[in-house]
Amino acid sequence: MSLLHSNIIGDTGRELLILHGFLGMSDNWKTHAKNWSKSGYRVHLIDQRNHGRSFWSDEFSYELMAEDLAKYCRVNQLKNVLLIGHSMGGKTAMYFASKYPSLLKAMVVADIAPKKYMPHHQKILQGLSELNFDQIKSRNEADVFLSRYVPEPGVRMFLLKNLFWKQAGKLGLRMNIEVLKNASVAVGENLKNDVQSSHPCLFIKGELSDYILDSDALIIKHYFPNAEQVTIDGVGHWLHAEKPTVFFEIVSQWFEERA
Repeated sequence: MSLLHSNIIGDTGRELLILHGFLGMSDNWKTHAKNWSKSGYRVHLIDQRNHGRSFWSDEFSYELMAEDLAKYCRVNQLKNVLLIGHSMGGKTAMYFASKYPSLLKAMVVADIAPKKYMPHHQKILQGLSELNFDQIKSRNEADVFLSRYVPEPGVRMFLLKNLFWKQAGKLGLRMNIEVLKNASVAVGENLKNDVQSSHPCLFIKGELSDYILDSDALIIKHYFPNAEQVTIDGVGHWLHAEKPTVFFEIVSQWFEERA
């Protein structure tokens, strides 16, 4: 059985699992995890399949990623967990809440709705898939090459966190780009009609992001009748990184009051 890789921060406390977004990894959340570990949580930073240090597979869907998370919980004897999912990780959390309700206590979904999204990562995926590490010998060279496809320095910095030294003088990507470059449709799919949950859940939107629209309130309530919604002003899709203190305080207070 393939098991998801995790970095567990904290020895005791309420079990809090965090799921990163598409093309990300668990390390993106390390600062938040350290802060929550000081506040009475045992934090599991989890790499989803084909990302970070977790296993690679040709199969890629939200149903499978939710099943991966359920296996992780069972192997580690976790129940009534608290769950945070950003973007793709948020949709994994939605499926998990519906399919494995006994394992979950409450969840926070960061800047994603249970609707269909059109593929919009094509240039990024093309650039990552065309990185030739027989020719590219440094992070700076990778950055210069990727800038042809991704002009935003901040986005490139996020993506290039996936670089690692496979061996002396040989870079590689932690993500399974050969599978992920064809995964835009799967990542953007809407929730199936039977994916519903009455668990307490909080949807957090970035004010400047278009991932959650005002018109999405009804569809969120359809799938998650006990959902609450809040907006963080002045931030986009990476709201947890753009205003980390505000995000941390909102999530912490909500967990304390409702979970």
